[in-house]
Amino acid sequence: MRVKVLSRNPDDYVRETKLDLQRVPRNYDPVLHPFEVAREYTRALNATKLERVFAKPFLSSLDGHRDGVNCMAKHPKSLSTVLSGACDGEVRIWNLTKRQCIRTLQAHEGFVRGMCARFCGTSFFTVGDDKTIKQWKMESPGYGEEEEPIHTILGKTVYTGIDHHWKEAVFATCGQQVDIWDEQRTSPMCSLTWGFDSISSVKFNPIETYLLGSCASDRNIVLYDMRQSTPLKKVILNMRTNTLCWNPMEAFIFTAANEDYNLYTFDMRFLTSPVTVHMDHVSAVLDVDYSPTGKEFVSASFDRSVRIFPVDKGHSREVYHTKRMQHVITVKWTADSKYILCGSDEMNIRLWKANASEKLGVLAPREKAAMNYNQKLKEKFQHHPQIRRIARHRHLPKSIFCQIKEQRIMREARRRKELNRRKHSKPGSVPVVSEKKKHIVAVVQ
Repeated sequence: MRVKVLSRNPDDYVRETKLDLQRVPRNYDPVLHPFEVAREYTRALNATKLERVFAKPFLSSLDGHRDGVNCMAKHPKSLSTVLSGACDGEVRIWNLTKRQCIRTLQAHEGFVRGMCARFCGTSFFTVGDDKTIKQWKMESPGYGEEEEPIHTILGKTVYTGIDHHWKEAVFATCGQQVDIWDEQRTSPMCSLTWGFDSISSVKFNPIETYLLGSCASDRNIVLYDMRQSTPLKKVILNMRTNTLCWNPMEAFIFTAANEDYNLYTFDMRFLTSPVTVHMDHVSAVLDVDYSPTGKEFVSASFDRSVRIFPVDKGHSREVYHTKRMQHVITVKWTADSKYILCGSDEMNIRLWKANASEKLGVLAPREKAAMNYNQKLKEKFQHHPQIRRIARHRHLPKSIFCQIKEQRIMREARRRKELNRRKHSKPGSVPVVSEKKKHIVAVVQ
């Protein structure tokens, strides 16, 4: 006779001390859990609602400038240091951990048009309306020393932008042309030009460091190669591009901020059409900066809002605004990928969380596990109508809300007009032009 005896090991279910968590046996067989999906859906819905409840992205405002903030620069070695330049020629260096200004200097007469830090972080460069390029020490002057630049270069024209090479003692400025400078010389090594209009911004590629991109006011985006001392390619858009930013993870990808309210992500090898058109702003886009992960970027607009876009999506995942914030002129994503800084017309620099509902500070292991579990649940059920509606909802200022509504009506009218024209024309006489190709006028090699 065979007898089956139930035997249980007390170690599997008895707590060692009363402080231990109760051990619960779990059978992962899906047949025994018929309501698993329903339970997980409820949890995902609750997690999505709680995410919106805890979405408080605004952290603090750094005030002290006496005029609109026109440009900002990140310190390449220090996470907590950021530099800002104002329209009255004043430059301030901020400590983000203390959230206060640690140094102020009167750099230029008139606007500070551009600034950048040297790749080693020992000094920084500024350009202004007084036709000068100045190099300053990053450290404050000692007791009794005067606040003076290390070098001053007097140019022939106003410089509108500056960027430093990522590895060498070379920097580029733009104005009527793009000039490449050696730090040891007072005249440019070479001048690059293609066309006769003023250039608003110039940026070095962080990976292929000899490549530059520039935006001109005759609607061009021009790419240069420093080794050839010649321009490579030029793409002409319908409206002017204000600035561009290279993807720090993919060498060929860059995003351009345009006057026609859109941002365009291009692959520099195929400029005939952008990879993605990012549409959500309702006024000119003035600045753009990539996250260090290369998966997202942040844009600043004249419509008094800051938006975060995934690099492969056409619409923003987040929009930040406050009642007092005016036209946002400059924006930066910090090097630890956690925070966003924006400088605007009304003399303030604002610090935001990159992830609106993220909890700051040290997390307990159980807290971290619960957050990861909720994140996976939200990803699993993200396309369910109820969850998608809650996750996408954002409260917008009335002005932006009304303009979005108006633009939607205008877009629909244009689409209807085109459909009618195609319907009443000879087949093939009205070509179908994709949204990506609508905005490109020409590509010149």
